[in-house]
Amino acid sequence: MELTVLGSSGSYGAPPASTCSGYLVRHGSTNIWVDCGNGTLANLARHIPIADLDGVVITHHHPDHSVDIYGLHVLWRYGLQREHLPLFAPAGVRSKLDALVDGDWGTTFDWIEVADGDKEHLGDIALRFSRTTHPANTVAVELSAAGRRMIYTSDTCSEWSPAEFGTGADLVVAEATYQRAVAHPPHLHYTAHDAGVRAREANAKRLMITHIWPMLDPAASVLEAEEAFGDRVTLATPHLSVHV
Repeated sequence: MELTVLGSSGSYGAPPASTCSGYLVRHGSTNIWVDCGNGTLANLARHIPIADLDGVVITHHHPDHSVDIYGLHVLWRYGLQREHLPLFAPAGVRSKLDALVDGDWGTTFDWIEVADGDKEHLGDIALRFSRTTHPANTVAVELSAAGRRMIYTSDTCSEWSPAEFGTGADLVVAEATYQRAVAHPPHLHYTAHDAGVRAREANAKRLMITHIWPMLDPAASVLEAEEAFGDRVTLATPHLSVHV
């Protein structure tokens, strides 16, 4: 599998990451767009023809993870004149996003509701979902192919761990919104320290941190995560591609 970061800014779009949460996961002929944060559709189009997209995962309804689904709807329905693109999302996402299209998605997407423990398959890639600890109904997702596994935590606080999917993932992409030394609201998101601790406890082979609050120094977040993880940590930046 190959992971390409489309956006990684935490909660709102701002430099240096600019665009919000979005990732392209590819294996064989399968292309999956995971989270559709603002600005990520344009970045997706820089990496694949949008017509080659095989499916979408939206982890929760917050706009920094979902709002570019509107642009995809317009392109898929009216530009490409295509239908029935698989879209996986937890309960409540569709009803929250209905306002974007006055409730009329037509037949653009096949909405597939997923919950904790659910397993799905899309082309060459297997999907598993785990309910995280976040105010909105949010799922983390594990993507597996050819004996390799990556876990994307989406938004969560430290009460949830990627070990919910089992240990030994080849790559954990963990949100790291906050830093321990900077005041922040409790029980909403990981700190960089949390991301490192949870990935280490889950025996992850590699850790990438993302969704960093734009007012924080990302280099300091990387150092904090590395101290907790005990190994090198990668910073998610738009257009970065890594093999899982």
